[in-house]
Amino acid sequence: MRKGLILSGLLILLSACWSFAQNDSHYSLFEYSQNLYNPGAAGANNAICVTSMHRQQWVGFEEGRPQTTIFTFDMPIKDFMGLGAAIMQETVGFHNDVSFMVNGAYRHEFSFGILGAGVSVGILNRSIDGEWRTPESLGGDPVYRDPTIPHKDSKAIFDMHVGATLYGKDWWAGLSVSHLTRPHIKFSGTNSTYLAQHYYIAGGYNWTLPNPSSDLLFSAMAVYASTFEFQINAKYLYEKKFWAGLSYRFSDAVVPMIGIHLSFGMSIGYSYDIPLGGNSYRYNTGSHEIMVRYCFNVSKNNNMGRYRSVRRL
Repeated sequence: MRKGLILSGLLILLSACWSFAQNDSHYSLFEYSQNLYNPGAAGANNAICVTSMHRQQWVGFEEGRPQTTIFTFDMPIKDFMGLGAAIMQETVGFHNDVSFMVNGAYRHEFSFGILGAGVSVGILNRSIDGEWRTPESLGGDPVYRDPTIPHKDSKAIFDMHVGATLYGKDWWAGLSVSHLTRPHIKFSGTNSTYLAQHYYIAGGYNWTLPNPSSDLLFSAMAVYASTFEFQINAKYLYEKKFWAGLSYRFSDAVVPMIGIHLSFGMSIGYSYDIPLGGNSYRYNTGSHEIMVRYCFNVSKNNNMGRYRSVRRL
């Protein structure tokens, strides 16, 4: 009963959100990227997990479309700590971002689940390399006559996220805020800009069907910066190994997805965003995303073994 109330409340809150564009990187398989945006999730799998994800967004646009690659690592330390790290590289237009964050989470067990509350700190380096052209230079070399338009520049800034994750045997829920200090970036000859705070709420529930070989996995996420984005995922899991599902990102895309959990602790997933809309999507043929994760636990006798949790499938 308690789990049902938690899930219902989470979905009601998320359903109030509407979908628009956001500044932080988006991932359709967001269940696997929690350590990037919620440091409270560090160690939540009770295993050592290494995850890599790559996203090719808006395929069909020739230049400047977003391309993102991330690597995350997290592990529990005894019963009360979680540690993690995340590396992200993203190109959007003339911008190239590289960030490195270190996560730490304090974990406390209650009768209904385990709460992880954490913070991540690190460095984000943003560089710009633009071949700006004027009408006079078309067909020839680019010119840089406007001193307010940077040609090549790079700035490194301090960044910080905070978050908390509450998870039980077959459910999880999280709250987090990225770019807590709203770090400012100023390129030569330009006005200062800043990274806006992003507010995340996410959760999931694993429902085992009467046939014990079948599970339904539900998850949802809402993100708010200056506007809202909301996505809900539903997957069918067979024999705790093969899964397929469908996601809906409101007013933006329908996302079919498939994946497999291998016996030695590796998981592979793929999703394809099918854009919704009219003429604004004329040249957008969709977005590809692939995820690879390897999890293992280390027992007290230092023998390694595979580990898989329904919280993060």
